[in-house]
Amino acid sequence: MILDDFDSRPGSATSLLRTIIGSYLRGLGGWVSIAELIRLMDAVGVNAAHTRTAVLRVKAKGLLLPERRAGLSGYRLNPDAVPMLERGDRRIFGFRQQRDGGAWCLLSFSLPESERAARHQLRKRLGWIGCGTVATGLWICPAFLTDEVEEILADLNLRQAATVFITDTPQPAGSLADAASRWWDLDAIAGLHTSFIDSFDGWGPVDDQRSAFTGYVAALDRWRIIPYLDPGLQPAALPADWPGFRSVSLFDRLKWELAPAADRFVHG
Repeated sequence: MILDDFDSRPGSATSLLRTIIGSYLRGLGGWVSIAELIRLMDAVGVNAAHTRTAVLRVKAKGLLLPERRAGLSGYRLNPDAVPMLERGDRRIFGFRQQRDGGAWCLLSFSLPESERAARHQLRKRLGWIGCGTVATGLWICPAFLTDEVEEILADLNLRQAATVFITDTPQPAGSLADAASRWWDLDAIAGLHTSFIDSFDGWGPVDDQRSAFTGYVAALDRWRIIPYLDPGLQPAALPADWPGFRSVSLFDRLKWELAPAADRFVHG
């Protein structure tokens, strides 16, 4: 299984390349020439040398496979990466917000010290999908993430070590909002939303396709990690001035205004 990769800094050549591959390579038939990748990366401010280095890094992660077509050097999308990209599409373009009073998924697990590596992977991957930590072996998330929790347990072969609970009524000491601030690093998540708003709030439609592509990829590259780290908690669990609502609306607007022209630039 090829996993989502959040190691690359947003705005870096590797991150921008992953954003372009994830957004457009399937629509290009699953293959792209290195010359075309260089053209697309040039539009987002990355030169040919840095593009080639980024390609090597992405290839090492298993996302791309080298393949020549019609005498041209290029890369095709690794079929094993398609489920990861489809999962990303659902997260990035279909942000889900839990309703007040909505159901929760709790995951309890216990692993011996001899399985420390597996325990580390489980915690890491639960964090990647936005789960919060109630206690060392007890994690929580909105119930709509249950399938992703189950997928992680199955992939790590840890289902027998875990119990999944679904409940509408967690009863922490104090308010739900106070508990959520302990279970998640809400300040860090709010900071991601605020940074996105500060960077892109003044952006809007542009006159040409290349500029639309440049702007859309920049916004998407910054945005795409946020829906993983922000689980979409119900409003009752969030601070009253939560910036995520505005951030989600901003990304939806930019997608509407920039994505069609950006797509024409890619296929032009």
